[in-house]
Amino acid sequence: MMQAAPFERFLAQSRAIAASALPLEVRGRLTRVAGLVMEAVGLKLPVGAQVMVVQDESVRVDAEVVGFAGERLFLMPTTEPYGLRPGATVIPHESVAPRPRLHRHNHPWRRAEDRTRQLPMGDALLGRVVDANGRALDRLGSLEHAEMRPLARRPINAMEREKITRPLDVGVRAINALATVGRGQRMGLFAGSGVGKSVLLGMMARYTSADVTVVGLIGERGREVKKFIDDILGAAGLQRAVVVAAPADTPPLVRMQGAAYATAIAEHYRDRGKHVLLLLDSLTRYAMAAREIALAIGEPPATKGYPPSVFAKLPALVERAGNGAACDGAGRGTTGSITAFYTVLTEGDDPQDPVADAARAILDGHIVLSRQLAEAGHYPAIDIEASISRVMNAVAGPDQIELARRFKALYSRHRRNQDLLAVGAYVPGADQLLDAAIAAWPHMESFLQQQMHEPSTLAEAHGRLAALLGMIPVTA
Repeated sequence: MMQAAPFERFLAQSRAIAASALPLEVRGRLTRVAGLVMEAVGLKLPVGAQVMVVQDESVRVDAEVVGFAGERLFLMPTTEPYGLRPGATVIPHESVAPRPRLHRHNHPWRRAEDRTRQLPMGDALLGRVVDANGRALDRLGSLEHAEMRPLARRPINAMEREKITRPLDVGVRAINALATVGRGQRMGLFAGSGVGKSVLLGMMARYTSADVTVVGLIGERGREVKKFIDDILGAAGLQRAVVVAAPADTPPLVRMQGAAYATAIAEHYRDRGKHVLLLLDSLTRYAMAAREIALAIGEPPATKGYPPSVFAKLPALVERAGNGAACDGAGRGTTGSITAFYTVLTEGDDPQDPVADAARAILDGHIVLSRQLAEAGHYPAIDIEASISRVMNAVAGPDQIELARRFKALYSRHRRNQDLLAVGAYVPGADQLLDAAIAAWPHMESFLQQQMHEPSTLAEAHGRLAALLGMIPVTA
């Protein structure tokens, strides 16, 4: 017993020394920089881990692990890698969440949320413009007091989601009346360049009935970012919006993170019962950034230069939007929703672009903007014939659906016979439906056009559509 006491004191002192000791810091070494990819050895980190490459006190580059091959880690810089030399030190970043202490009953695998980056979210971001790393771009002060939340989240089980049963007013007459959008729906906005998609997004951001709007400007020109915020979105639209900007001159990894960050902010509000409108411009540039990364690390190209992993990342991003989990008998769950619009750039106005084709398959509908209508001064240049909402039957009444069907029938009949009408080859009375379409054409064109600063509610759109078709004989 006399010998046990000194041993216990020695053991207690040893434990105190071990507890106060600094952990061993493992560092790696930079061995190669080729294009967009850097290679490092000496570290074993998971894909997605954040690191810092340090040359000296003046050269520090942030990077992320995007892959590995044997003992080599593939890193993608999130800042410019100027000034780096072979042998630079690679240090695991502090933003990676520390490894939790595992007990015997814990599973040795960790969820993605346990090791993901923490970025600012919450009401502190309302009315603000931030970059993909959560840093303020609007010079309105720092966001150091904003609550930090993980960038990656576990997706909601599809069987637990609330069904789409209620419409969302987006403030655009043609969409509200003829392609009604439901809360929690994911829509594609397909357009070429210069046909008014940014203006249409701005109209929806200003006039929507959603509680919060989250705008992700991914791969846009720097000038377009400022123009969208100042001129299109405006001060009124920015008050209840959060803008995440990752311009075209940022590294591809930052552009992809910008899209993920905008989605995570929308998820944060949805989980608190808010109805969110997520506007992501554009899904194509997100895919292009993913293509740059995949090709840089050696993945073989497939469809039109896009590696297969790109088409796996698109649904992974899109499926994060939608309704929240339905409340159960114990009151668990949320009634929040994310209604998302993803713009898709059709190269050369080609609707068979691989990204457009993939997006059309994973989204709940699409709005197509026509260059022909835009060149004729018809705004918004929505091609009603090519646009569809796959959930309209679930969120609109039978009368509204019948009115939309009649309008599209008249509109389509007139469009298909425009050449005959232009040369005067049509004989009135030969087609009753076409006669009705000719008589109603000026009213239909006026109905579809809307000024940038002219809101149109769901009730106004449906009432005006009913009044327009009420003047036309029931021939459709």
